[in-house]
Amino acid sequence: MKKKGADLAVVSVVALTLLLSVWLPEALTAYKDRQILDEIRLLDAEPEGAGYRYRLDSNEKVFILAECLNSRAVLESEQSALAGDTGYRSAGGTYAFVANRRGPSGGEMTDDQIYTALNEGIAVLKELNVLPQGIKEVDSLTYDAALYSAIDVPEPRNNVAVWKISLADSQKNTGKENRLIDAYLDADDGKIYEFYVRTTVRWEEIDPDALLGAWSGYMGLSGGEVYETKNPLLETTPYYKKYVFPGMGEEETIVTVGFYEGINELFLKISK
Repeated sequence: MKKKGADLAVVSVVALTLLLSVWLPEALTAYKDRQILDEIRLLDAEPEGAGYRYRLDSNEKVFILAECLNSRAVLESEQSALAGDTGYRSAGGTYAFVANRRGPSGGEMTDDQIYTALNEGIAVLKELNVLPQGIKEVDSLTYDAALYSAIDVPEPRNNVAVWKISLADSQKNTGKENRLIDAYLDADDGKIYEFYVRTTVRWEEIDPDALLGAWSGYMGLSGGEVYETKNPLLETTPYYKKYVFPGMGEEETIVTVGFYEGINELFLKISK
């Protein structure tokens, strides 16, 4: 009798389990449907193309641009000349510095905005005593601007868009005193990576440590220190001082503050 009771209990348990396995999923689904039907829900979604440009920090951006400028080689083939290609390519294929012919996209500033941004950057750097006070503003009539992309070829999401602003060829024979000659401007936030300016200030009046410290703070760089080297052939001028910053991974970026005495040109560069 006891055995029959036990068998009946087992059968009941099995039957209940089968019933639940059939009924429970359907019931849960119906319950979830009632929770979401006839309700409007907002979900965050990335815009089209988002995620391709990796969010680089300041040290990484400076490093990528520096590597691209260091490894650039002007395209000199007849075909490139005929095509008007003024881009640069890395000889080793690791980094590329190329003319961006598609123009600005996303949050990048347009050619109508770059001179305003550059003049704002000049004003900030003058206030920080990075640039001499006499440096004049720039405008589209006397300067040329070209948009470039600095790209880490194996990891193309690591890229920096920059505007190169240069004194126009038509102005080469005019007075250059207190003028910006060349600069690289970040196409997203307008920060000035490199500059060459003609000035009345002498090298003896410049404190390169203070200048570099103010510029690195303006750029948001971290970890800078003096770069000690005994190689006298690193520059074509004896008036310079070099600094090193962390780059990407174990790599580093060399930044130089220097001065060409004959033409009174002060420069800060991230390229060699």
